[in-house]
Amino acid sequence: MDRPTRVREIELEWIPLKDGTRLAVRLWLPENAEQDPVPAILEYVPYRRRDSYRERDNYTHSWFAENGYACLRVDVRGTGDSDGVIRDEYLKQEQDDGVEVIAWIARQPWCTGKVGMMGISWGGFNSLQVAALRPPALKAIITACSTDDRYADDMHYMGGCVLNDTMHWGTNFLVRMARGPDSLMVGKDRWREMWRERLEGWEPPFVTWLSHQMRDDYWKQGSVCEDYGAIECAVFAVGGWGDGYSNAIFRMLANLSCPRVGVVGPWGHEYPHRATPGPTIGFLQEAKRWWDHWLNGVDTGIMREPMLRAWMQESVAPAGIYDVRPGRWVGEPSWPSPGIKSVRVELGRNALSAPGRAIATGVSRDAGLEISSPQHVGQHGGQWCGYGGVDYPLDQREEDGASLVFDSEPLTADLTILGAPEVELDLAVDQPTAFVAVRLNELRSNGSSLRVTYGVLNLTHRNGHEKPQPLEPGKRYSVRLRLNEIGHVFPAGHRLRLAISTAYWPIVWPSPRPVRLAVHPAGSSLSLPVRQRPAADEGIWFEPAVLGRSTPATILRRPQSSRTLVRDIATNEVVHTKINDQGRKILDEIGMEVEIVIELVTRIRPDDPTSARVEERHLFAHRHAGDWDMVSEAKCALSCTETEFLAEATLTVLEGGKPFFLRSWLKRIPRNGV
Repeated sequence: MDRPTRVREIELEWIPLKDGTRLAVRLWLPENAEQDPVPAILEYVPYRRRDSYRERDNYTHSWFAENGYACLRVDVRGTGDSDGVIRDEYLKQEQDDGVEVIAWIARQPWCTGKVGMMGISWGGFNSLQVAALRPPALKAIITACSTDDRYADDMHYMGGCVLNDTMHWGTNFLVRMARGPDSLMVGKDRWREMWRERLEGWEPPFVTWLSHQMRDDYWKQGSVCEDYGAIECAVFAVGGWGDGYSNAIFRMLANLSCPRVGVVGPWGHEYPHRATPGPTIGFLQEAKRWWDHWLNGVDTGIMREPMLRAWMQESVAPAGIYDVRPGRWVGEPSWPSPGIKSVRVELGRNALSAPGRAIATGVSRDAGLEISSPQHVGQHGGQWCGYGGVDYPLDQREEDGASLVFDSEPLTADLTILGAPEVELDLAVDQPTAFVAVRLNELRSNGSSLRVTYGVLNLTHRNGHEKPQPLEPGKRYSVRLRLNEIGHVFPAGHRLRLAISTAYWPIVWPSPRPVRLAVHPAGSSLSLPVRQRPAADEGIWFEPAVLGRSTPATILRRPQSSRTLVRDIATNEVVHTKINDQGRKILDEIGMEVEIVIELVTRIRPDDPTSARVEERHLFAHRHAGDWDMVSEAKCALSCTETEFLAEATLTVLEGGKPFFLRSWLKRIPRNGV
């Protein structure tokens, strides 16, 4: 299709639903679309299409529209300028609304009747969820940085352990959904009424998430892994090694039966044409190839390329932030790949020849090696989900010193892995509730320790996440732990290190009591997904990144961020502080001022897991000059005893600098094996 010379942008249109609710949509249409209909691309999220995500949407959807597609950004029910109320993430109501939205799009005179759906994070989730409902007009989706399993692989739980991101996202979600609609869009007489309706009955969502500590029906709803066969349209899954969701790409490639491809780069939680660490790729051009194939019937060759294209990361010095991760693109024709061989390495043996080099301890293989890690182990682990800032793991040497480690001899040749390493541990613990954290590191020639991948397992969940089983202190168990998927080259001369600890704070919440872990090397092993280079590696490349139109803004306060780690010698408390001040600016084309500030503090004492505490402050402000001024601020905290969590939250909402809504919560939540 020839590239249209102009795009018509429509700031607001309403999509009527059968129950009378109206959803707000922003559109980008090729100028001649009503005379010459085009396929449509839908992005459907609760992140305020008019202001908060305006810059990102312009970069993406204006480009697709310039290249022959109608693009729609729809506010989910109860968010942005849409009618209704939202009470939680990924509700069935949202998915049913999405089916109605797609049917509405297909009926429009500017649409050919073929629709694609795309999104990152929330929009990636609901693209999968709506696809599983099989709306007839939906022909293909692009799901970025999302998951097929809401319990096992989202930001609430990992390996049955409570992720601190459940608190971070819960605070952010609380304040985001406490914002009212734009008075210029819904009317000056109506917007306060809509705002008040949203606030009444609103509860801190992390209380709900912490109340479901096992994989129950709450998490199964919206988890497409419950029935992969329900998805019949084509799926393009995208993510990055620095993101928290890359594992799902491999599961979906392995388990979906529909046409599917995957791309995994070095990136954090962002679309690949804007993401860091680099290199970025021409994601918009690649997405156009996908849409052209599935929505326009053009053979672009994308389905003849490797099913999986992945950035094979090379060795790099440990750092909290990277501009670029060195490496190269590799391809696998299918997943699981016949080019990946599982190489099992027993712990405790003397060194063998590469690439299946053994991990050596220098002690009897029958001895039980013990560790009881300080509770602050994990402070150098970075964020569970990186966003491209100061989010990545630091040098692991200090963490390694508080862990049980197994080192290999120096490698005699490069060792390339692609996939998920697995660890089998013959272990015993001295508590009925405990978890184990395992890191696979690269021990570099200068002595620095680079975390390559890791995993955690709540040992009460050793037989599954639905029915935890307490441990019998002192009893030996054989447990299997799958680490996160990764592509990495260990260079010759460097060593592999397996580091095992009983704490990994602040990524996961500590066990109720300090734990002493004994590992028996004779019954323990590491399995590596060793890759041989196939012919599919040849010729893999992407065009350089491009962006759609920019969004002019007047900067009132520049963004700034920091991440600090302090140990108070007097109190023996370790305090980790992260500040993400996204600045204050005016979006010139709509005259709206936007301000976002996020602060996170975690605390713990090395000898006391019940000293763990998380404190969050999130502020969102939106203003029109003179007539509309809305500020929402949430302050939340989570602490614990051995038997329960204590959740605190205060939501303060101001209009024009004056109180509009104030509510506080204090909730006690029993711990059930976490």
